[in-house]
Amino acid sequence: MVAKRPTKILSVKDQIAEQLRSDIISGELAPNTKLNEKELAERFGLSRGPIRDVILQLTKEGLLISKNNCGASVNSLLDPKLQKLMISLRRNIELFAIDQLKDSLTEDDFQDLENILIELQAAFDNEDYTEVTKVDISFHNYLIYKAGGDELVNIWYPYVMRMRLNYKRLTTSSACVDEHRLILDALKSGDINKAAKAVKANIK
Repeated sequence: MVAKRPTKILSVKDQIAEQLRSDIISGELAPNTKLNEKELAERFGLSRGPIRDVILQLTKEGLLISKNNCGASVNSLLDPKLQKLMISLRRNIELFAIDQLKDSLTEDDFQDLENILIELQAAFDNEDYTEVTKVDISFHNYLIYKAGGDELVNIWYPYVMRMRLNYKRLTTSSACVDEHRLILDALKSGDINKAAKAVKANIK
């Protein structure tokens, strides 16, 4: 029987942020869609204060853009040149992280990462591509956090979320899961060079 990762208890604001992330990743909230604080407050049954906090958080992540006197809207798609730059920056951060992970991951870490891959396959099997994206991000987030804690995550996370607005690279479940499997297997064997090559192949 596979051990489940402990369920993280989210605050109300975190739950709302997670729902809006899902809406943006799925395309339900399309690029350039303006967000209405009053409507969101009514949707989630809250005052506008917490909604404002969530909007600020998602703006910092790069999913939303806020302008004075214009409110917040879903960020636009990246220009191809900027998308290429984002990919390069994200790849460099993850390669840095992989280098920091040499001989530092425990058996518990490897089991957690195995469980994430099981979740990734399950999301594909359910054809829930929003969940696929979120689980994919969680795999990389786990490694980034283990390499550099919140400080490195805070540098890396906005690049990943901003890229997701342009993300169209879903192929087959086997290809996606296999790419992450190669990263994990290389880390298990302690082959940092092989893990770095697998990360390069996955981020494109």
